[in-house]
Amino acid sequence: MEKPNLSVAVIVKNEERNISDCLKTVAWADEIVILDDHSTDKTVEIARSFTDKIHERKMDVEGTHRNYLYSLCSNEWVLSLDADERVAPELKREIVETLKKERESPRHNAYSIPIKTYIGDKWAQCAGWYPAPKVRLFRKSKFRYDDSEVHPRIYLDGSSGFLKGDIIHYGFKDLADLFRNVNEQTTLQAIEWHRQGKKFSLFTLFRTPIDRFIRKYFFKGGIKGGLLGLILSLADSLYQFQSYTKLWELYGKDKKR
Repeated sequence: MEKPNLSVAVIVKNEERNISDCLKTVAWADEIVILDDHSTDKTVEIARSFTDKIHERKMDVEGTHRNYLYSLCSNEWVLSLDADERVAPELKREIVETLKKERESPRHNAYSIPIKTYIGDKWAQCAGWYPAPKVRLFRKSKFRYDDSEVHPRIYLDGSSGFLKGDIIHYGFKDLADLFRNVNEQTTLQAIEWHRQGKKFSLFTLFRTPIDRFIRKYFFKGGIKGGLLGLILSLADSLYQFQSYTKLWELYGKDKKR
């Protein structure tokens, strides 16, 4: 079968546990491009069994790092993945068909794809965690991230469509891993807000986490997810609380200087 003109772009760092399973699900694409952040395990060695297009760059700013990866792709259409993600079989079929239609009659410059996240063996399907679609398939000449350290915004020239198949995300080994990630990400979020000069107030410190919990638990279906739904809603609330407390700490350090 002829492979579609698609570049699969993957950022890696010490992902020997995940990278093979990830790349097996996209071996049908005609190009796989890896950007490695100086891995010290067997990540690169394993990746070489799937592609020779492996590049190295130190991760600095997430948006900048990802844009650099996409610039290395030779095809116009790019599918962006992380090493702990897999392309479901139904998504593969949908992407192949979509790219065929786009060649015959161009319609969109990007497509959002549902992200099916697992915490251990539990599917996080409530509290707004699913389908939580993200733009992952796009024309690289029409797409870029802004230069943000965490959760970079997307800039897209043109319209975006939606696909139904899932990207399977084995993002967290367990709940402890989830909360470690919250701690790491909130540090980066606070640094980004500090750089932007975002204002801090006690009112915002209390209001934002409470608003986030209410929205996730009551309006995004967390209440229907049992204990896991409660935990996910609280985790999203904690993200806001930690981000603002770390921002407050950074401003306190400024005053001491």
